Amino acid sequence: MMSKSVYPTINAERLWQRHVDMAKLGATNGGGVHRLALTAEDIQAHVLLAQWAQAQGFSIALDPMGNMFIRREGTDPSLPAVSSGSHTDTQPNGGRFDGITGVLTAFESLETIHEASIETRYPLEAIVWNNEEGARFIPACMGSAAYAGMADLDDALARKDTQGITMGACVADLAKALPQAGHRELGAPIASFIESHIEQGIRLETSGNIIGAVTGMQGYRRFVIQVIGEDAHSGTTPRARRKDAFVAATDMTHALRDILWDDQDEMRYTIGRFEVLPGGTSVVPGEVKFFIDLRYHDKKALDELAIKIPKVCEAHAGPCDVNILDALAVDPMEFPEEMVANVEAAAARHGFGHERMYSYAGHDARHIARLCPAGMLFIPCWKGISHNEAERAEPEHIAAAAQVISDILIDRATS
Repeated sequence: MMSKSVYPTINAERLWQRHVDMAKLGATNGGGVHRLALTAEDIQAHVLLAQWAQAQGFSIALDPMGNMFIRREGTDPSLPAVSSGSHTDTQPNGGRFDGITGVLTAFESLETIHEASIETRYPLEAIVWNNEEGARFIPACMGSAAYAGMADLDDALARKDTQGITMGACVADLAKALPQAGHRELGAPIASFIESHIEQGIRLETSGNIIGAVTGMQGYRRFVIQVIGEDAHSGTTPRARRKDAFVAATDMTHALRDILWDDQDEMRYTIGRFEVLPGGTSVVPGEVKFFIDLRYHDKKALDELAIKIPKVCEAHAGPCDVNILDALAVDPMEFPEEMVANVEAAAARHGFGHERMYSYAGHDARHIARLCPAGMLFIPCWKGISHNEAERAEPEHIAAAAQVISDILIDRATS
């Protein structure tokens, strides 16, 4: 372990300005950011990062999924990289800190270490995982999942957005915008990975601590429910003859809320998208599609509840038909103790209040943990608000995250 005096201080002013600059790409009138995966704005974010990287002499690489790797070489080029990062994409009309803070704290760490002329045996990398939010292409965390071998590349690249544009076409656009980028194979070895992120909850804000050493992440199940009825005239079709997909769908959602109710308020049940077709004001809806996101920390309970979802939907379909797609199943996971301890040690070194905590949101580190020792740290976000234009993180907390990341990269890359 290096002495405290050897750990260089990150440039907090520069780091905050990077956030300001990135927030201009996809800026909304409400003070947030609308920067969906691999849109023109997201590609601009990648290009801007590449420009900053090249100014420091760092190299750039892309893999076939559009994941981006910014690399500072080590003294032993045969070794895999000690890495950190997150994502640049946002939810629709999302915030300025979700994801991008993890990218910029990783990049600031590389810059700080480079400017301090610290030699590392291992290479260092700041990584941008593609399509983490899943707002444009379903499912979420697609880039990291493909890299870790948890998603099929061809299937992922064939996924389409609501306009019929494929992920593959967008990855090609990204590659065209970064002609200087080298090639990275999916699944290429990584020595370790640490991701910083806003908490998206209120525990740190409540406790007054600055750093959360994340111990694990809850599992989740996702379903796509398609209710098929029959379009009909709203004025001439009596109730007895209707096959109203909207009525059937709302019956299902009410019944699901009842069976998924949790008195401890730890179960997370969300319907985040609800599509009614054909959408005419005087047409009985003949089709409804809605998307279920179910999350919990206990695998057995999560699996038992997931089994009930199709049964409840079928029982409340009425005169309609229902198709149920079990779209995604991800188990709860734990981060290795060594990575949790790394976060705690770096936070203590700088006097940052810290605590161990669990993640109730999904993040790319989940998938990368299958390849190497991986971990996460959280910083507070105002009132726990996230996926919202009002999302806010304080400059000094972001700086603390970057300092912890920088220390961890130094420790792990010089050992």
